[in-house]
Amino acid sequence: MVFFQLIRVKEWIKNLFLFVPLFFAGKLYGSGTITQLIMGFFAFSFVASSIYILNDYRDIEDDRRHPEKSKRPLAAGTVSRAVAVITFILLLIAGFALSWIANPRLKFSMVLGIYFLLNVAYSLGLKAIPVLDLFIVAAGFVLRIKGGAVICVVGVSEWMNIMVFLLALFMAIAKRRDDILLKIASGMDMRKSVKGYNLEFISTVMSLVCAVIIIAYFMYTMSPEVEARLGTYRLYYTCIFVMAGIMRYLQIVYVIGKSESPTKILYKDRFIQITILLWIASFYAILYLNNVTIFKK
Repeated sequence: MVFFQLIRVKEWIKNLFLFVPLFFAGKLYGSGTITQLIMGFFAFSFVASSIYILNDYRDIEDDRRHPEKSKRPLAAGTVSRAVAVITFILLLIAGFALSWIANPRLKFSMVLGIYFLLNVAYSLGLKAIPVLDLFIVAAGFVLRIKGGAVICVVGVSEWMNIMVFLLALFMAIAKRRDDILLKIASGMDMRKSVKGYNLEFISTVMSLVCAVIIIAYFMYTMSPEVEARLGTYRLYYTCIFVMAGIMRYLQIVYVIGKSESPTKILYKDRFIQITILLWIASFYAILYLNNVTIFKK
């Protein structure tokens, strides 16, 4: 259990974004790349876990002052620094070895390498730069999309990149709001970049990004290019689930006051879980069940 906490297995759910390009390309069946995608998923998960260890190693003292992060294995002292370093190295080797198996042409390894270097830079200092820290977190999700597209050999539209980036940015901003509230309550900066934020700024930016996400998603679903590529105009049916999910997230942040890790919210909140499942199901029906009578023009 301590080992799983060290490598943050619960955070691996983020790497399911690798499957997004194949799903939205309408080629979930018959592509022959599911096995490679699964290997890519674990490759990304191992490398991401190595970054978590590096980050925790560097932030041991800061984490010990945090009410939640103080429970992490390195901060709590349940895992030694030596074990953490060895685990970091092994995960890195295993991750890049799997990336080569998943895509011998090395394109996926290159994407994974960019993700690793970007996050190392983030851990070593870029995370202390306000605004830039948010963009780096969001860029990591775009790289996941790119990695999945490379393995499946499918194109990634600018709409998909924009939507994934905006959604990741929105959740990163919500998490910073939680850090600010914690700072107000404790009087201490739990994260260096928090010095460049305040509650008014974060709330304004959250509202701005939220509005842009909804507008961008509507434009995506009604784009002539997307309609032509996917062979359907009905994607706008899925907008209701996107709006419901975002409104629920805003309710959690502003009303309930728990803008914690997006991953924790995803694991805990039934409303968001059901919304995501309904969104996936509706997209699946529209893309893959066009032969069913109710989906015919």
